[in-house]
Amino acid sequence: MAYDRIRTDESLRETVRHGNDEYPFQYYLEDIWLFDFHCIDWHWHPEVELVFIEKGKADFFIGCDRHTLSAGTGIFINSQVIHRFETCESTVIPNIVFSPLLLSPETGLIYQKYIKPVIASTTQYILFSPDDPVKKDMLNTLTEILAMQETENVSEIKTVELLLNLWRMIYENTDAAENTFTALSSVRTQAQLQIMMQYIHDNYPRQISLEDIARTVMLSKSSVLNIFNNNIHTTPISYLIDYRLKCAAKLLTATESSIFSIAQDTGFDNIGYFCRKFKERFHLTPSEFRKNGKQPLAAFESITRRI
Repeated sequence: MAYDRIRTDESLRETVRHGNDEYPFQYYLEDIWLFDFHCIDWHWHPEVELVFIEKGKADFFIGCDRHTLSAGTGIFINSQVIHRFETCESTVIPNIVFSPLLLSPETGLIYQKYIKPVIASTTQYILFSPDDPVKKDMLNTLTEILAMQETENVSEIKTVELLLNLWRMIYENTDAAENTFTALSSVRTQAQLQIMMQYIHDNYPRQISLEDIARTVMLSKSSVLNIFNNNIHTTPISYLIDYRLKCAAKLLTATESSIFSIAQDTGFDNIGYFCRKFKERFHLTPSEFRKNGKQPLAAFESITRRI
């Protein structure tokens, strides 16, 4: 199945380069529905991201929070914040990912006074809604930036001018006087979560216990449960099972292996349990999913994808 997917390294950092050294800015026009399993899965990047929901509705998981955003709204996602988007329908999201260094060199006054306080703050995201006058101004500026990227001759200097205007509004709506301990604690927790998730990705075919997962970061089982529940709203074992099911789904459409073999290869010892959990997750039996997955996907030529 020709889905797209986010590509990450072992820490869940996105590996795609957004722009280049001369112009660290990239515009994307994406439909979340076309991504693998209809979601842009957990990832983070040192760049900041601005997203506008042009069509549809999606759940946005950012750090510890979850928001359902509909057409006409937007969001700013800060640097190094882990996030995930998922949808149950076609959801078109023009978005931009750029380095704050585009706006000012790191040693410059603008960076030190206005940019660094935002990316170093505990503000993980800001929602843009037309119902709030201040956020509406942010939203209007964002849509103006996005519209410019669709023009035949994109003006980089106008893009940066608008980004600076939008950043000023973001700065004015950020608590720059954050508690440093809280910020460092948040970074440490995110790093621990990434380590545990990567352990699951690397070892899902074999039997893994909660104790095994906790051992990777030298924390108690209760602490690990809290980190997963507070950050990605599930338990470690539920995340493990869901990851196994996703891997099984890929094998069902990419190979001719038997359903029993695929269940075994993805960590399920009991075929009945595998089939039951698979249907709960995908609303199809493994056989139905395999048959359905062989059907060609409709083309969506206007979408620019992260590859």
